[in-house]
Amino acid sequence: MMTLQQQGTADDLALFDELGRARGRLREAIAQRIVGQDAVIEAMLVALFARGHCLFVGVPGLAKTLLVSTTADALGLDSGRIQFTPDLMPADITGTEVLEEDRSSGRREMRFIPGPVFTNLLLADEINRTPPKTQSALLEAMAEGHVTAAGQRRALPRPFLVFATQNPIEQEGTYPLPEAQLDRFMFSIHVGYPSAADEIEIVERTTRGSEGEVEPVLDCELLVKLQDLVRRAIVPGPDLVKAAVSLVRATRPGPDAPAHVQRLVRWGAGPRASQYLVLGAKARAALQGREVPSMDDLRVVAPSVLGHRVLLNFQAEAEGRQAQDVVAQLVDEVLS
Repeated sequence: MMTLQQQGTADDLALFDELGRARGRLREAIAQRIVGQDAVIEAMLVALFARGHCLFVGVPGLAKTLLVSTTADALGLDSGRIQFTPDLMPADITGTEVLEEDRSSGRREMRFIPGPVFTNLLLADEINRTPPKTQSALLEAMAEGHVTAAGQRRALPRPFLVFATQNPIEQEGTYPLPEAQLDRFMFSIHVGYPSAADEIEIVERTTRGSEGEVEPVLDCELLVKLQDLVRRAIVPGPDLVKAAVSLVRATRPGPDAPAHVQRLVRWGAGPRASQYLVLGAKARAALQGREVPSMDDLRVVAPSVLGHRVLLNFQAEAEGRQAQDVVAQLVDEVLS
């Protein structure tokens, strides 16, 4: 296996060095508004440079929305926000056609008005508050980087990323995300409560009456180059690829599955999970200045990749088991 130092061009080597500096600048910029949440921010940056969509899951008031908007400011990207509500329609996301009249000629023609999806970083706030019909309007955009609206295929800007938030505790007025939509998210990131020290700092910061300004520390063109570098030039070893596939296959109930998977799991993860495991490991290694991803990188990204792709059965619900518990046990068994 050839490393980047052995096969890369001078431009690639310079980009690789820039990747580490970009990570540091982004962390500093985000820290101007966000206190703590180091693991959440690190997972988000891994997905960002792997060009993957993220689902942030946490109770209200944990700055999920603020984290995404701050990241957009720090990246200097065009960003948009959709507040998902029960009455939201697909056209409210993708855009719609309106009939316009040219006052000089009297001619009438249809004009397409792009929806908020035509941006670089889309914040889908409380995505589970809208029905599946509207949620599915994002499927084509997330999977293929374009939307079909008013009978035409329309390309989205590059990069295009969806960072969505979801409240896991409120059930009234919410609609579970369809499995096909969940599978489009590279990571599902759990946002937990801050530590006592972080919470004190949050209160002190937010009661002063001012909020820190975040200046762009990375432009769109450079971000795309760094994302391309991660996918193209960071090469995992064959053992890591086999381990990723073995881990994903172990989530699927069947005669060869571990006993606890056969007992607790209804559906396992598909091949897209294997792809995201490898991409996540590559991005994490590159962000830390390593040209070759390790098994440790795979272990770290596995819960975020697999947690929302493993569907438990009634037995697991009766025992109070969570998908993250099953994934953690699998990681210990398969990657030990």
